[in-house]
Amino acid sequence: MISGRPVGNARHMRVLENKRVAFLATDGVEEIEYTEPREAVEKAGAMVELLSPKPGQIQAVQGMDKSKTYPVERPVKQASPDDYDALVIPGGVANPDKLRMDPDSVRFVRAMFDAGKPVAAICHGPWMLVEADVVDGRTVTSYPSLKRDLTNAGAQWVDEQVHVDRGLVTSRKPDDLPAFCDKVIEEIAEGIHRR
Repeated sequence: MISGRPVGNARHMRVLENKRVAFLATDGVEEIEYTEPREAVEKAGAMVELLSPKPGQIQAVQGMDKSKTYPVERPVKQASPDDYDALVIPGGVANPDKLRMDPDSVRFVRAMFDAGKPVAAICHGPWMLVEADVVDGRTVTSYPSLKRDLTNAGAQWVDEQVHVDRGLVTSRKPDDLPAFCDKVIEEIAEGIHRR
């Protein structure tokens, strides 16, 4: 439990045994959008690694205020999509804005998507989906300010707590985290989705 909220759903316990999940983030990641989904998939049995373009630690935020730092477990340029069963992209305004400027991060997102592996993005995280050019013909949700970016990239944008489109899970904001975490676990458990 983080921030007094239950994480995930008891029916998901250990359903992700032997699954490896990559979280992609850098400085400016919205803390709760990293910590709650990570805790949920770990409780469901998955092994998790934090990937980042920068080594060492990343600085999380709560809104615009600095919060804790988190250790980077593998540089994204050294990560192979073959080593992971799914990808989660947390939000925060600065996080995806910095990630989309990193070619290794963009390549990793596109490769996970091309392999049909579950990909999840919350809040501002879908900016990475735009940059990786993977939303054309998809239905997604996000923080409302990304609506035009996503529709310009060919997506149909919906205002929903969580939306799933063939293994692609998107949500709008931290309030949506319980639904987001449940769907992330469900999609990872289902495995490869032919797109």
